[in-house]
Amino acid sequence: MRARLQAEALSLALTLLLAVSTLGGLIGLAPPAFAQLHSHPDENGAPVVRSLESLRDLDDQSWQLVGYRQGPPGGPLRLRIVGYPGRLRLDHPTPLAVRSGVFQWELADLTLTNPQLTADARAAAAEFDLAPLLADLDRDRPLRLRLRGAFSDLLVPPYVVAQWRQLPDAPL
Repeated sequence: MRARLQAEALSLALTLLLAVSTLGGLIGLAPPAFAQLHSHPDENGAPVVRSLESLRDLDDQSWQLVGYRQGPPGGPLRLRIVGYPGRLRLDHPTPLAVRSGVFQWELADLTLTNPQLTADARAAAAEFDLAPLLADLDRDRPLRLRLRGAFSDLLVPPYVVAQWRQLPDAPL
């Protein structure tokens, strides 16, 4: 009798643990899958630290967001947004509007200062100065991006913002 009660208690405990972990995953208590910062040399051998993430806007279009820093800590901070080539041509300069709650930023379009992007005839990428945004952020808050002529609402989750906030001081 005692063994049966112990087996039932163990079974109930396992069922409860399974239910809690499943429910936690459904309501967002489980941690998200974090992409990590990667360090590599660029085409000229200069060190680059980057965060790479693919996100979909509210129109279900896919975009690649690459936050990166060239060189050692203190180097330039950039955000490159890449659309699907052939479906999009971006006009430059077009600033990137960023919102988070009542906070707003307008990031300068630096695409025309990047020889690699200006030489690319597909014109499906844009690059922005990420430093002003990162200087103001003191938390990993969700962001909404708007790029005129490309998308009106691209949601950036807090875990991506956390990666971007690590860029200025990330080791190579």
